[in-house]
Amino acid sequence: METTLRGVGVSHGVAIGEVRHMGTAVLEPPAKQIPAEEAEREQGRARQAVEAVAADLMARGNLAGGEAQAVLEAQAMMAQDPELMVDVDRRIAVGSTAERAVYDAFAAYRELLAGAGEYLAGRVADLDDVRNRIVARLLGVPMPGVPDSDEPYVLVARDLAPADTALLDPTLVLGFVTEEGGPTSHSAILARALGVPAVVALPGAGELAEGTMIAVDGSSGEIFVNPSDEKKAQLQAAAAERRAALAASTGPGATADGHNVPLLANVGGPADVPAAVEAGAEGVGLFRTEFLFLDDSKSAPSEEKQVEAYRQVLEAFPEGRVVVRVLDAGADKPLDFLTPADEPNPALGVRGLRTLLDHPDVLRTQLTALAKAAEGLPVHLEVMAPMVADRADAKAFADACRAAGLRAKFGAMVEIPSAALRARSILQEVEFLSLGTNDLAQYTFAADRQVGAVSRLQDPWQPALLDLVALSAEAARAEGKSCGVCGEAASDPLLACVLTGLGVTSLSMGAASIPYVRATLAKYTLAQCERAAAAARATDSAEEARAAAQAVLSGE
Repeated sequence: METTLRGVGVSHGVAIGEVRHMGTAVLEPPAKQIPAEEAEREQGRARQAVEAVAADLMARGNLAGGEAQAVLEAQAMMAQDPELMVDVDRRIAVGSTAERAVYDAFAAYRELLAGAGEYLAGRVADLDDVRNRIVARLLGVPMPGVPDSDEPYVLVARDLAPADTALLDPTLVLGFVTEEGGPTSHSAILARALGVPAVVALPGAGELAEGTMIAVDGSSGEIFVNPSDEKKAQLQAAAAERRAALAASTGPGATADGHNVPLLANVGGPADVPAAVEAGAEGVGLFRTEFLFLDDSKSAPSEEKQVEAYRQVLEAFPEGRVVVRVLDAGADKPLDFLTPADEPNPALGVRGLRTLLDHPDVLRTQLTALAKAAEGLPVHLEVMAPMVADRADAKAFADACRAAGLRAKFGAMVEIPSAALRARSILQEVEFLSLGTNDLAQYTFAADRQVGAVSRLQDPWQPALLDLVALSAEAARAEGKSCGVCGEAASDPLLACVLTGLGVTSLSMGAASIPYVRATLAKYTLAQCERAAAAARATDSAEEARAAAQAVLSGE
């Protein structure tokens, strides 16, 4: 019998296939004691296993490239965390085996994360994956992971670690469904980069029986269990219609009545550029520069290395707009040489611009490198600071840009509610705003962007979040300046229309989402988008907001 389940759709498309479950996690190793004379040997085994796992994660990152590379490099750093290794050595010294010491040390680290205000709780899937890989290597057993299958299937898991998601084969994995995660989790971001339909935060996903036929709608978040032939045909027809619309839609982003809405790409480094160009991106709305700094957590990359990487991206968009976010270190992106190790809640501590203002030499080098990278190029370079809280932050960043001789527009990211509430004040110091809706939702609702249990509060359709977007856009319009969105909200085609109706002037997203957003925007006039935005803001929940906007745009 056909039944319908609903999770959170995070990657467009339809997948129809049989369920295959992710391999079972590594079992807990036995707690047996070793003689004191074996401690040194066990410590050596632990170190070798950690280094091998870190090397494997780095290799997977190199193969995957792009955003996945940055995520996997961060995971490799997690494996090599010096404090964790000290704890492992200590446990072995008092009689634990290498595998048990690793298991227990990671368990203790898990508790620390929970006690740090839950911000990092969403990284537990990454942490568990690192632990499982090290323990599996020490036990000499295969690492559980993606099923071995010759036939295409839909992958179902409690959660997917980045190392698994990054290297999924789209010819075999038709789509995936997870019980945990949220719209801005690593799995969701990587699914969009791969172009694989995906639904996350589906309660009871693990109870779907192996081999069950399901249809996954990555746009609506619906899962149809044992779908009828009629339902399959309906979904396939809708998918075909969508593909035809995508193929017919080309050129710059605009509404049906010609209101221009530049569609830009989010990139994590030079490896993401080809996909962005192919998708018709009109430039880059978010160039994350963390990938350079994750190569070595002990020191910042040289000015020369930065110039080379930045220039590769700038050269790809002649006459285009490239918005660069300076280093956003701290919280889930700790760097040994920059971020404090003992913060009780890293998400609310020294992160983003706060970190850079504490280390002006690092900021100065990055800004100087950007200035040199842009020399002689016709590109429109814009540089923005993450985690701007108020006008003082904005002024400090603009002053640093001018001191570095940077000839570019200076901007501020709106990720903290205070920045949205006082956007007009901030715009006295900078020339544009860019809304990071992922973090803005996280801080607005006190809801970690990686925790599936609070995913409803991470839904970018939440009316309170739309209110903050509207406040920022209205402030920018009043000051005659621009206000874009570079968070994951921009990748939802329907929401892109609402954001346009709220007054947002550009939209930036993963390359795979650009054709969907372009085709959808072209169907509606600016007036329709404005009415849809007003209808969404007049509701009291994300579900109601989405339904209200859909009703307006469909003429109901």
